[in-house]
Amino acid sequence: MTEQSKIKLTIALSDPELDEEELDEAARKLLQEMNELDEVEQANLVKVEQAPEGSKAIAGFVLGMLEAVVDVGKVPGFMSFLGDRFGGKPTPIEMEVEANGRKLKLKASNQQELLIAIRAAEDFIMPD
Repeated sequence: MTEQSKIKLTIALSDPELDEEELDEAARKLLQEMNELDEVEQANLVKVEQAPEGSKAIAGFVLGMLEAVVDVGKVPGFMSFLGDRFGGKPTPIEMEVEANGRKLKLKASNQQELLIAIRAAEDFIMPD
């Protein structure tokens, strides 16, 4: 497979009602779920060395931030997973999609915004 057929997604969970330990637990649970998906080639917590400025870290990883590598053909299935996983929850998430040397940053804090963000990410990755 060529490098262009891979999509890198960075997902940042943020919930002001969760303390650092709870946010770390939520990220690790999401990581475990992502690693069980056929759509995900590789998923990891983001290491401190890759952290955006001002990020909090715990045990060498950025708090609440994950990365996933997904084959471009499996992006719809992965986005469906995100929609199912976060669609009914008010947990705000930020997503950065990297494809073909370009990046798109998205934020969603409710189900409607998440659906719009997922659609925008899919259009960005696979334009008509």
